[in-house]
Amino acid sequence: MKYNLMKDEGSHPFFIFKRILFETLRNILQVLCKRESVCYNNVSIYEMGGSNMKVVVAIDSFKGSLSSMEAGQAIAEGVKRVYQHAEVVIRPLADGGEGTVEALVEGMGGVFVTKEVTGPLGEKVGAVYGIIESKDDLSKTAIIEMSAAAGITLVPEESRNPMNTTTFGVGELILDAIERGCRHFIVGIGGSATNDGGVGMLQALGYDFLTREGKAISYGGNGLRELVSIKNTNVHPKLKECTFKVACDVTNPLCGENGSSAIFGPQKGATPEMVQELDQVLLHYAELSKNINSHADRFYPGTGAAGGMGFAFLTYTNATLESGIQIVLTETKLEELITTADFVVTGEGRLDGQTALGKAPIGVAALAKKHQKKVLAFAGAVTPDAKECNQHGIDAFFPILRGVVTLKEAMNKEVAHQNMVDTVEQVFRVVEMMKEGK
Repeated sequence: MKYNLMKDEGSHPFFIFKRILFETLRNILQVLCKRESVCYNNVSIYEMGGSNMKVVVAIDSFKGSLSSMEAGQAIAEGVKRVYQHAEVVIRPLADGGEGTVEALVEGMGGVFVTKEVTGPLGEKVGAVYGIIESKDDLSKTAIIEMSAAAGITLVPEESRNPMNTTTFGVGELILDAIERGCRHFIVGIGGSATNDGGVGMLQALGYDFLTREGKAISYGGNGLRELVSIKNTNVHPKLKECTFKVACDVTNPLCGENGSSAIFGPQKGATPEMVQELDQVLLHYAELSKNINSHADRFYPGTGAAGGMGFAFLTYTNATLESGIQIVLTETKLEELITTADFVVTGEGRLDGQTALGKAPIGVAALAKKHQKKVLAFAGAVTPDAKECNQHGIDAFFPILRGVVTLKEAMNKEVAHQNMVDTVEQVFRVVEMMKEGK
């Protein structure tokens, strides 16, 4: 096959190889080029011995391949091939969305709990959440992803209709955790199939949402049509002892043109007519909610998250809406570990321009730079625009792919593990070379 080198430069194997080689060399040189800048706690890397090397690892999952902790363990193995006695501390990393329960439970020594709850269409589903023992007090922390009980993936595409779907199962998970001694909650509210304002969840917790006849309203948007009054006389007595950190990375209000119905309703199956009706019934719900909490604010940023779950948590529980990544960084006490680190290692499955806009690895890098630490990142793949990450705290990044393979092969757990180990080993061999002045 003949190539027009000008026309086909982007796809010709030679130029692909050249580009990969150039990027790799650029990243290595970024670390190597100035000896005087490679200093940690006023100790030059050239004076650093393997025995006192400390590496803190907080890497996101490689979805479909390695979990956050599995990727971290592979990095530790690669480091220890070069620095046998190095201290490698691994902390889970997630952004509050899918994978947060797994990451925190595995990384913090928690346990998984499976509970049969009401699914988004009223059917029974087996939902998994996590419980972590607290070292600071006698209570426990529950880690819940609302998608486990009310996620859009639980609803066949042809059945998606926010007039019918409910968050009742999320409330059942919270109740189960309360009965198991949990008083602190971290709740990820992404990936919902619902637009019920969190009313289903609140019903499960004991709030009464009543029709004109004094009966409980039905599930979903259809139930909000029937809503006439709200009572709190039957709320679970332990709920007032509970605190909720809600992972919320959107700023949409509950109602209006940027509200939950208008922005997120269509992806959950809402027609234009449904969007208008849902917006009106949520407005009515918000006004009635002032009888329970006079500070109920449908305009507050994030109240429209997950079909109004943000509003439900803020209005009816002791909750704060926070960035998902910041919650995870705080709960894992990552900054405390970073202060004494020589290197901080992060990454994710695909490092690109979107990473630089504030995804989990950038959150890690920001913490590291507060303490003038060098940050290395590893990824399954990197794109040309990943260089933006260098402007946001990641000093150098490296793809772990070591040959031309299919996507299926690259995502194989054993292959990905070995690729990570081998790549990390070579990067830290460069670090050792610097130390020895070679």
